[in-house]
Amino acid sequence: MEKSRVLVVGGTGYIGRRIVRASLAQGHPTLVLMRPEIGLHIDKLQMLLGFKARGARLVEASLDDHASLVAAVAQADVVVSAMSGVHFRSHNLHLQHKLVEATKEAGNVKRFIPSEFGMDPSRMGHALEPGRVTFMDKMELRRAIEEANIPHTYISANCFSAYFCPNLCQMRTLLPPKEKVQVYGDGNVKAIFVDEDDVATYTIKSIDDPRTLNKTVFLRPRENILTQNDVIAKWEKLSGTVLEKIHIPADEFLASMRETDFASQAGIGHYYHIFYEGCLTNFEIGEDGVEATVLYPEVQYTRMDEVMKGYL
Repeated sequence: MEKSRVLVVGGTGYIGRRIVRASLAQGHPTLVLMRPEIGLHIDKLQMLLGFKARGARLVEASLDDHASLVAAVAQADVVVSAMSGVHFRSHNLHLQHKLVEATKEAGNVKRFIPSEFGMDPSRMGHALEPGRVTFMDKMELRRAIEEANIPHTYISANCFSAYFCPNLCQMRTLLPPKEKVQVYGDGNVKAIFVDEDDVATYTIKSIDDPRTLNKTVFLRPRENILTQNDVIAKWEKLSGTVLEKIHIPADEFLASMRETDFASQAGIGHYYHIFYEGCLTNFEIGEDGVEATVLYPEVQYTRMDEVMKGYL
């Protein structure tokens, strides 16, 4: 079967660059949107030129120029949006809606992947403010995609490993703690950790698969379904150190929202849902979803021990 042509929007971003690499690795003709303002960012420009050297085609278009965006989308079979979720509200949400509008007008795209890659927003209607707005925005974009009758796949990638695992799920640091570790509640709530390169691999695997059409693909690598206590124990075994555990009750954790900034409040809310409620694992995948490791058992996904070893 002929491989779909893939257009990646946000190809220089944290997950986008991995999606470009995965698309090339899996043999897809790969296009990367190159926005006019890229000329002001030397690192991003050099990254794009590196993709070009590896066989990607750079497509010039502006998200603020509808005609150029439609022309770019018209060259692809699949559009993957990997625009940053940071400051999702307002500007980036607006740009993603522009991409959906262009995709609708082009009329040729057989699969659209919006920029989600986290918790399933359809299950987060109860989420705490102010972080709830993130899920509301993603659901608004989903409605736009579905109302436009654009074939789609949603990717629920759970916790990116580099952000949640080596730091033993601690907030405000990406490094392992040296002496003490904060434990959320009893530390026995299960979460799901996925290596970012694996997120990209599974995403590209899904784009030509009829089983994922108009479905949510949940990434649930069995050996990466871990409690916080499991993560801590893995690090202690690897490092040969024993950390002091400081257990934080739920009410105390939520109280820490007070007198902090908006972004921190949103983060605290997300952590509460993951590590106290178990929002990543407390449901069964229904008819609207499929599980990536079941669909693609050939993918040798990365275990969290392997991720942690780089931090020793």
